[in-house]
Amino acid sequence: MSIILEKYVAYYRVSTKRQGKSGLGLEAQQKAVREAAARNGATIIAEYIEVETGKSSKRPKLHEAIRHARLTNSTLVVAKLDRLARNAYFTRTLKESKQKFICCDNEKANDLTIDLLAVIAEHEARAIATRTREALAIAKDRGTLLGSKRPGHWDGREDRRQAGTANGLPLAVAEYSRIARDHYGDVIVPKMKEWREQGKSLDDIADLLNADGFTTRRDQKPFTKATVWRLIDRYLGRQYLGHAYLSCAACN
Repeated sequence: MSIILEKYVAYYRVSTKRQGKSGLGLEAQQKAVREAAARNGATIIAEYIEVETGKSSKRPKLHEAIRHARLTNSTLVVAKLDRLARNAYFTRTLKESKQKFICCDNEKANDLTIDLLAVIAEHEARAIATRTREALAIAKDRGTLLGSKRPGHWDGREDRRQAGTANGLPLAVAEYSRIARDHYGDVIVPKMKEWREQGKSLDDIADLLNADGFTTRRDQKPFTKATVWRLIDRYLGRQYLGHAYLSCAACN
């Protein structure tokens, strides 16, 4: 009778492309997984290497590793839980997958461990973001130039700056539009549609929005006829403006 060995699907993460190419950090993770496999009489049937920053939520290799482990009835194995536990996306994905797993540096880790780590990771991510914002604000107040504003930052890289601007502009416009839709779309736009269908004027609608305590997204200012005109034109269409579309040229 043949003995069926436990199967491992290994998942490794290195923080940068440079680490991924050089093997820094990766070899130690592979060594830990292979030692765990030998210790537990398991066979490593696949290895997935994620080259990402710690903050990134793009983890395609993680999903591939989980899917591979599930389809082959294998155990997902990671070398060091502390290397991944601070990442909220990883802990949440692992928790929600319900995939059996082991961590070489803590083989007693279980679903409860992951639940706790997910909470800790979320808290630490927020704390890091807060500390970073505060440190940058202090540096800026002291007159320190940050990022691309630093002297010499773009020396010899002007072509990259122009390419980055060209690539980033459409993304910035799309993000701006999304934020605006989130602010106006759920409540304000339906109200304007209802009031316009009731025959209320643009001035009436501005007064009603202001009376209900609504403000504009960008400046948190009261609504005006011009603001209402632009929002109706953008989200409801010119048919909801009627004669106001031609008579409110100043609003455009």
